[in-house]
Amino acid sequence: MQAIGIDIGTTSICGVVLDIKTGELIKSVTRDSNAFVSGSADWEKIQSVEKITAIATDILDALISEETAVIGVTGQMHGIVYVDKDCNAVSSLYTWQDGRGDQPFGDTTYAEFLGSCTGYGNVTDFYNRQNGLVPESAAGFCTIQDYFVAHICGLKKPKIHITDAASFGLFDLEAKRFTCENGVDFVDGFKLAGAYKNIPVSVAVGDNQASVLSSISGQDALLINVGTGSQVSVVSERIITANNIETRPFFEDKYIAVGAALCGGRAYAVLKDFYKSVLSGVGKADDKTVYDLMSTFFEEKGEALTVDTRFAGTRADKTVRGSIQNISVENFTPAALTKGVLEGMIQELYDMFTAMGVNIKGIVGSGNGIRKNKALITATEKRFGYNLKIPCHTEEAAFGAALYGMICAGCCKNVGEARKLIRYI
Repeated sequence: MQAIGIDIGTTSICGVVLDIKTGELIKSVTRDSNAFVSGSADWEKIQSVEKITAIATDILDALISEETAVIGVTGQMHGIVYVDKDCNAVSSLYTWQDGRGDQPFGDTTYAEFLGSCTGYGNVTDFYNRQNGLVPESAAGFCTIQDYFVAHICGLKKPKIHITDAASFGLFDLEAKRFTCENGVDFVDGFKLAGAYKNIPVSVAVGDNQASVLSSISGQDALLINVGTGSQVSVVSERIITANNIETRPFFEDKYIAVGAALCGGRAYAVLKDFYKSVLSGVGKADDKTVYDLMSTFFEEKGEALTVDTRFAGTRADKTVRGSIQNISVENFTPAALTKGVLEGMIQELYDMFTAMGVNIKGIVGSGNGIRKNKALITATEKRFGYNLKIPCHTEEAAFGAALYGMICAGCCKNVGEARKLIRYI
């Protein structure tokens, strides 16, 4: 028997098929969604719900077979789509990247007025209500993955899992309730939402939780994800409160403490663009050529520069800026700068980890930034003091959605049993 996992990401949509007994990844399909649509301002980051739904459905249909026992779904958190009383989409998807929360509101911003972050659903909704942008027919809102599940299952109201609901912000984790009135109802635990072509479909869950579920085989390891952004996540028995740390609901009454770097892996791409602009006037300077050149810098000996890679600020303070220090006549070189940027990326994550105040017995890595950069792996292992384990499967969120679906359908008894299917390189 097989399980399908669908991950509706920001720029792509992925579907995987895995063997329920062995955890073997049988098939994986990824398609660029190209779903962004033009807004009225540069800070608007909205996407076509219809396009996302069509692509996700096509991928799902291509993966379904007589062996399919369950379908699990996950996707981008924080963002919202408005739905009417029959659960039809009546707006575009306002993604987690949308910047309306940073717009002026009185003597502050919409996000700061609510004590939340821009891109979070309740902040987006607050801005829209204040500016008359909520569709008249809207009966509520949900994430794009909640909408997709409702769409394929023919639901009249979205079923929102707590992992997605909490991502809207203004959520009291201890009391498990919102601190604002938004009309959002949510479910907890392991629940089926309905069926598609007579196949059970689980409620959708947050992509951070799905990735943790499919990457960490035990509760005593730290997950380090490096992509465009970067995160450190650890499963905790308690709510952790610290600067730049957000605690999110997990499964089986546990939590995930998350530290998210806004720039993260993008810092390395920013450095690439810098080198590219310099080289473009003297010869070939495509991305691959520049990245290959940067990789040779790690073979050079010498002291790295000290680089603070918070180029995009932090969630708590967008005005924070990066810096380059410890410059001398000997180390003011491309090699020292490149090494310094990588070490700075990892240092930011390490600082978030130490702020959590938790004990770990290992580290697990995920994301293309980790998988495709041996130098970053080396820097991570050196800073954290553990050998880095990397899951064999590359689509962690989709794989985790499949595992969650398996638990919902009774194919696995619990999280511990599902995690036994995780294999590392």
